[in-house]
Amino acid sequence: MSMPARPALGALARPTRRRFTQLAGASLAAGFGLARAQDGRVVLGQSAAFSGPAMQLGTQFYAGARLCFDQLNAKGGVGGRSIEIRQLDDGYEPERCKANTEKLIKDEVFALFGYIGTPTSLAALPLAVSAKVLFFAPFTGAMGLREPFRREAFHLRASYDDETALIVKQLTHLSQDRIAVFHQNDAYGQAGLSGVTKALAAQQLKPLAVATVERNSSDVKDAVATLAKSGAQAIVQIGAYQACAAFIRQARAAGYGGKFYNVSFVGTQALADELGKDGAGVVVSQVVPSPYSAARPITREFVAAARQAGGHVQANYSSMEGYLAAKVFAEGLRRAARPSREGLIAALEGMNEDFGGYRVNFGAGQHVASRFVELSMLTGDGRVRT
Repeated sequence: MSMPARPALGALARPTRRRFTQLAGASLAAGFGLARAQDGRVVLGQSAAFSGPAMQLGTQFYAGARLCFDQLNAKGGVGGRSIEIRQLDDGYEPERCKANTEKLIKDEVFALFGYIGTPTSLAALPLAVSAKVLFFAPFTGAMGLREPFRREAFHLRASYDDETALIVKQLTHLSQDRIAVFHQNDAYGQAGLSGVTKALAAQQLKPLAVATVERNSSDVKDAVATLAKSGAQAIVQIGAYQACAAFIRQARAAGYGGKFYNVSFVGTQALADELGKDGAGVVVSQVVPSPYSAARPITREFVAAARQAGGHVQANYSSMEGYLAAKVFAEGLRRAARPSREGLIAALEGMNEDFGGYRVNFGAGQHVASRFVELSMLTGDGRVRT
């Protein structure tokens, strides 16, 4: 990646006593967790699913981000400061996420980073906005986190509206317009259903049938009974990998012979691992470049870094997104004129950068970096192709 000229990083270097006193007043005014900068560290807080049916999403995203930050820290960090992630497990439950977020803000983390999921992020975002703490790169495409605009929130990935628009476009191009929706019964599922409904409405269509599953549950019996015999040519799934895998298996066992499409949050590799040979032909929309294709420099960089880590990081879409999120955050910090949240916001809002084939374009009043979406397909041997 071609990097712009490095701005003066004296403001990011360890401050002298006099400079420290000056920074103290400025950082308090900007809401900067000064306790986390004094000792040469920038500490980020992440509440995510590290246990339960969605744990692979949190684990893999964290692994990719940690891989990037460890690389940077080994080279001296950013302006002489290491970047660390303090992780707390919320099990993909909003109330636990809210409690974790309150604790992280109380502990004065510099930013909230890489939250996993819509209902959890919706529980956390108001706290971040109230405390004026950055909320960076949540692993969700829900419009409810993007509209109305919040200055503290920065989104790396495309929205669920973007993903479902591509899915519906692909299906109708294939003359498959009888489309049903299987979705998680919460804010995430509603966001995906809304995206499918809007995309169908643009073509004077509507969902043929709709059925739900509860969050963190794989009890899909009723949903299968509703959708398998609906006459749908394709079922769009808005859920996490365990529930979606259970639905696919049971729907096929019930005689359903149509196609299955998923949005990226499902966790592509986790879904492939769950399904094994039963995954053949299942489609997943993606919002970051494929980690399985060497066509882009960012992919080659990521895969090489994962290999150098000695196999501790699995190269997949979720870890790739974590790696990209960390890379973009670190670049924003590097560009910041001063080590504060306000300085970082200003740096990010001025960012229009090609990260090795993945363009990130923020702006004042525009905190969604990318609308990149493409489709991938699972194979019967647990692999993913685009």
